[in-house]
Amino acid sequence: MNTSEIKRENLINLYNEKGERHGYWESYWSNGQLWYKGNYVNGNEHGYWEYYWGNGELSYKGNYVNGQRHGYWESYYYNGPLYYKGYYDMGKRVDYNPDEPKVIELTLSDIANKLGIDLDKLRIKE
Repeated sequence: MNTSEIKRENLINLYNEKGERHGYWESYWSNGQLWYKGNYVNGNEHGYWEYYWGNGELSYKGNYVNGQRHGYWESYYYNGPLYYKGYYDMGKRVDYNPDEPKVIELTLSDIANKLGIDLDKLRIKE
């Protein structure tokens, strides 16, 4: 291991005095592929982040502010093509329309209704 690798290892995945993630972090899938990389500030994601699928393809990327998605984000299919690009306002997905932004909020009930699923009849396996 050369000196630059030692320095790099010592500067990632650190905690602050309260035991919260702080600074640059990386995590890897069990197959050795990068899972995510980005910065934490006092336990919250902050700044630019990238997440990857287990096959090494980019999954999504964008910015956080105090642990909330904020600004432009892109999401990709497992095999690479772009799935979604859009905007977030402090954790809430916003349809981009320069004249009138709209916040989209969906609950589990909303999604179930659109798919024709009766939530009362669902059972959760223990």
